[in-house]
Formats: sequence, structure tokens, C-alpha cells
Amino acid sequence: MLWLCDILQSMNKLKVGILFGGKSAEHEVSLQSAKNIFDAIDREKYEPLLIGIDKSGRWLLNDESRFLIHAEDPKRIRLNTSSDAVALVPQSKGEISNLSALKNGSADDSSINSSIDVIFPVLHGPFGEDGTVQGLLKLADIPFVGSGVLASAAGMDKDVMKRLLRDAGIPIGKFRVLCADDDVPSYEEVSSELGTPLFVKPANMGSSVGVSKVKKQREYFPALRDAFEYDTKAVIEEFIPGRELECSVLGGSEIMASIPGEVKSRHEFYSYNAKYIDKRGAELIIPAKVSVEIIQRIRELAIAVFKTLCCDGLARVDFFLKKDGSVIVNEINTMPGFTKISMYPKLWEASGISYTQLIDKLIGLALERFEKEKQLKTSL
Repeated sequence: MLWLCDILQSMNKLKVGILFGGKSAEHEVSLQSAKNIFDAIDREKYEPLLIGIDKSGRWLLNDESRFLIHAEDPKRIRLNTSSDAVALVPQSKGEISNLSALKNGSADDSSINSSIDVIFPVLHGPFGEDGTVQGLLKLADIPFVGSGVLASAAGMDKDVMKRLLRDAGIPIGKFRVLCADDDVPSYEEVSSELGTPLFVKPANMGSSVGVSKVKKQREYFPALRDAFEYDTKAVIEEFIPGRELECSVLGGSEIMASIPGEVKSRHEFYSYNAKYIDKRGAELIIPAKVSVEIIQRIRELAIAVFKTLCCDGLARVDFFLKKDGSVIVNEINTMPGFTKISMYPKLWEASGISYTQLIDKLIGLALERFEKEKQLKTSL
């Protein structure tokens, strides 16, 4: 039985659409992130709605009691696809987007209609973190957490990201880009330019998916084939010996950086398994045991990277700390993982912002940006 006070309270809550899953190879990571956000969000202020995207691209309005299968097992976790298919419907006034259930390709009288105040697109990788969903949400005129189209696309593409950072004078490692239709340079040519070992990566992928560490000539072509399974462009990077440090960034008009943490992988490198499957795959040291000067340098560089790529809301910036004390930027992640073992929320927790407070701040930043953009002229 619902009491009147319960009804009034629910009417004052913001409806937050947690958008998760997706067509990316990082689909399962997104499921874990969504579960943690759903569990931690402040129910006094927000009413979460779960919108899962399956691997074929269908949007599903999920019931909170059964939206995941094998939710506690990162190896077997999957989206429950026996839910109502939904579509994001842009509105001319744009203040609220509707989600209308689709029955056999068209809405009928039994459609589910839910208004959403803000979307939290906890999507990782292509078709979610790369600007595609951000463009859709902008067309729908609905506030959303995280960077917009430009920063999301630039941050996702390691080639474009590295060129922008290089032109801004931010220290990065040496790299080379290869498109699927290009003539493949020999291992001798690439290794003479970048040294050995090498890292071969898909340009548009995260969570170390499709990444190979190449130590010998015989590993070179299989690594490229693996990278091209996930993208039409591959990035070949020099190996930078040093400690792996990470820093979380939060903000809009005012930007702040967390204390840095260190990742010590127990695998060959900080692979997908080390990040999300093997609970003992890596040791996270928070805060990183480095000097005050190094901490300041990392924070400054993290904010510089965030600004250079025109990011908004959140990002995690990854670094290498060399033995000589120099700091090299590895890459940025504009929608970092929110799993139980993810660095982004852990670094903020160590910096004084709890998981629940972090979600609250991110939603607030999304609404703040939306209100600012509403003031802009769209016609003469």
C-alpha cells in the first residue's frame, strides 16, 4: 500500500535513466558498472530507471529485480533480454525525453511511457563512449552525464587523442598508426622506429580489449590481426618502462583532479582479465607512493588533458612514471569503469568523495551544463 507521503516524495525525485550494455566488446564491463551505480545511487533524491542495450543494439527497459543474469560473476554476467523494447523519442520542446515501449516494431495502446530527467550513459567503448549515444541524447534534448560528442569521439580514438595531446605540448609516447587498407610495415621497420617490445591496439577500444604486447617478430602480424578484429585502425605504441599511475578528473566549469593511484598488474600487462575478471589480477595502490611534486605534476597534466580534449563531467587519465621522474600521458578514458574494483570511484573515495556523492555530483554537472546550453541561441 502506498501512502500519500510516499507518492509525493516519488514525484519530487529526479528520474535517472541508467543506460548500459551496448554493442561494444566492453558490454560486460558496462553491466557491472550499471549494477554498482544502481546499488549506490541516492534513493532519497533519485528514481533510477534501467535501460539496457543488448549486443544487437536493442534498447530494453529492465525491471530492477531481474535486469542481470549471473550478476555476481564477471565471467558469466549478462543482460536479461526478456524485457520490453523501448525507443528514445525526441520532443520538440526538449525538456523531457519519452521512452515508449515498442511492440512488434510500433507502439500500441499498452506502451510503457516513462519520462526521464537525466541519462547516465555508463557505456564503455564504441557505440556508447565514442560520441554516438551522446549525439542521440543531444538530439533528444535530454541532459546526460559525461562528455559531449566531440570529447567522447576524440577521447575514444587513440590516434586522434594522441595527435591533439602532442600538438598541445603534453608529453606522450611515440606511436604509429596503421589503417586496415594500408600496406603493413615490416616488424624491423616499426621496431627500429619505436623499439621493442611494442604494444598493438585497436584505435577505438578500451579496457585493453584487442591489445597485444609484441616482443618478437612472430607475434607482430597476429597482434595486428587481433587489433583489426575490433577496429579498422590500429595504433602501434612504444613500450614505456615505468610505473602505471592513474588520476580521476571531475568537473565542468571548475575542474578538479583526485589523488593518483598506482596499478601493479600481476599479468603480462594490465589486460582485460586483470582489470575485470581476475580479482587478484592487479594490485591497486591508493594513494600512489610518490612525491608531492609528482602528485602535483600528475594532477596538473590530468586537468590539462581534460581541457585539451574539451571533456566534461568525468574522465580518468592514465600515466607512466619513468625512473628519471618524468611523467608520460598514456591515454584518457571519458567513461571509466564504475565496477567495485574500478580506479575512478576508488580514487575519489580516497580523495574524500564517496561513491554515492560522486554519482550525485555527476548528475548535478549534467543538469548544470544542460541549463547553460539551453541559453544558447539556435536561430538569428
